[in-house]
This record gives sequence, C-alpha cells and structure tokens, in this order.
Amino acid sequence: MDWQCTGLRWPEGSDGPALGWRRGTRTRASALAYGTGFGFRASGERRCSGARGNACPLGAVVPAGSTGGRCPECGRLDRAHSVAADTIPDDPRTYRVYLAWFGPGLVKVGITGEERGAARLREQGAVVFSWLGRGPLMAARRAEEVLRAALGVPDRVPYARKREVRAALPDPAERAGEVAELYGKAAALEDGGRPEALERLPFAAVDHAEVFGLGEGRMTGTGPGAIPRSWPVRAVTGLVDGGVVAGRLVAAAGPDLHLDAGPQGLVIVDTRLMTGWTLTAAGADAAGVSVPTVVVGGGAAQDGLF
Repeated sequence: MDWQCTGLRWPEGSDGPALGWRRGTRTRASALAYGTGFGFRASGERRCSGARGNACPLGAVVPAGSTGGRCPECGRLDRAHSVAADTIPDDPRTYRVYLAWFGPGLVKVGITGEERGAARLREQGAVVFSWLGRGPLMAARRAEEVLRAALGVPDRVPYARKREVRAALPDPAERAGEVAELYGKAAALEDGGRPEALERLPFAAVDHAEVFGLGEGRMTGTGPGAIPRSWPVRAVTGLVDGGVVAGRLVAAAGPDLHLDAGPQGLVIVDTRLMTGWTLTAAGADAAGVSVPTVVVGGGAAQDGLF
C-alpha cells in the first residue's frame, strides 16, 4: 500500500507548513521549506480520503477537481462531526472567536477550539487576525452570528478570492490598521449584545505574512527572491494520472503552495486537490507543471495541459 497525501498542515509552534501522509492506520508529516525544490508525479486514480482520520471503507474513486476529496458517505460523516454542524451543543471545550483578514476588504468572523491555537487561522490563509473573545461553544457561536450580521462580513471567503488579493498586500501597518478598526466596531457591538459567558480578549494583531513566505515583497515584485510582477499566476484545477507538478516553493498560505515554475510563471497548488492521490517523486529532470490550470481571477478552467 502506498502513502496517500492528506493535505497541508500548519502545526502549532512550527516554523512552517508540512504535508500530511497516511498509509493504512499510519500517518506522518514532511516539513516544507521555502526556497527549495518541490515536485511530484500523480499516479493511478484518486481515492476518497476518508473521514475523521479513518480510511474510506469503499476506497471510492473521487473527482480530480473536488477540494473535499471525499465520497458522499464520508463527506456526510465528516460534516456531521464538525463544529460548524452544531451537533454537540454541550461540548465542554473552550472556544475562541476571531476576526480574520485575508486582504483589503476581505474579512470574516469565526470560531475555533482554544486548544488549537492559531492553527485554524493558518489553515484558512488568514494573513492577519485578532482574537475577539473566548468561552463555551454556544456563547462563542452566538457572538459569531451577531458580529457577522452587524459587521456585514461573511461566514466564509472563497479561496479563489483569497488568491486574487494575496499577490498585492498592503504594508503591515495598513493591514493591522484595518483589523484594529473592525475590532473596535466589534467591541462596541459586544457591549450591547455580548453573551455573559463570553470573555472579551484584548486586541492583538497577529501577522502571518512571514510565516506564509509573503513578506519582504516576495509576491509583489520587490525584495529578495521576489516573483516578478510580470509573471502570470495560474492555479492547478486538478491532477491527472502521470501529471507532474515541479518547481521552487516560494510561499504557502492556507491549503495553497506557491511554486516558481520557471517559464510557466507562478503556479498555485491547492493541496486539497492532492488528497487521495498516490504521489511519487517527480524525478531530477522534471520541471514545470503538466496538469490542468486556470489563470487566477480568469474564470473557467483550462481544458488542456500546458
């Protein structure tokens, strides 16, 4: 049995991302480093990645373009046990409410288990965030819903939009300033409607730009090791049997890896599309990308390969 990719991980306390792998009941992770070569070749068929840490009993084949990477049955099982499903209202754990900023005007309010720290924020690709409060699940959920409606922010932000704004981020002070302004509005609203069981947390902007490899102007055409502004930016839409992805890893955010693919420009690989595939080394002579891609912000998927 081969190792199957389980996607990108952002372990709490780590210096960067890691790819997760599973073979039967065994799991492992391989740390990734910016500036180094990264590549793989997909083989065979894409199989369901299972649910809640368990393998799919059917070993079902799933579509190459599915970011969920699960068959319908495993998908239902995974959602039924998620915090978002609200199926465990008496959950005894402490939760935190956060304000996440992905780019100018692109903000959401959400909750995460306190024991996870900021891992959830990195998994979503939040460039900047601040905690808003902490408390029991239902108090955190109520605060999330009240703030979302009052501030006019969504419960989720499409990854396609995050990719579009990530290439041209404002400076750190401007990023923190936008989050501080929204925190102030949220705090004012909480004074009149914050659940008593929710403890307010002080404003503290946490910036992930360096952790993601987006600092020092790397993605805006300036700074050491920067990606030229003139380079095209494409995103992989799915893998294929025998398809190769190879390049130099320059950044990562959320589930996305940003690769310098040479003449093909900057290629973004959503690692959720890698789950369930058997991946092997691309080979020393492999270069570039030979799987379907789409221009970031460009709309429909490309039919053929490069």
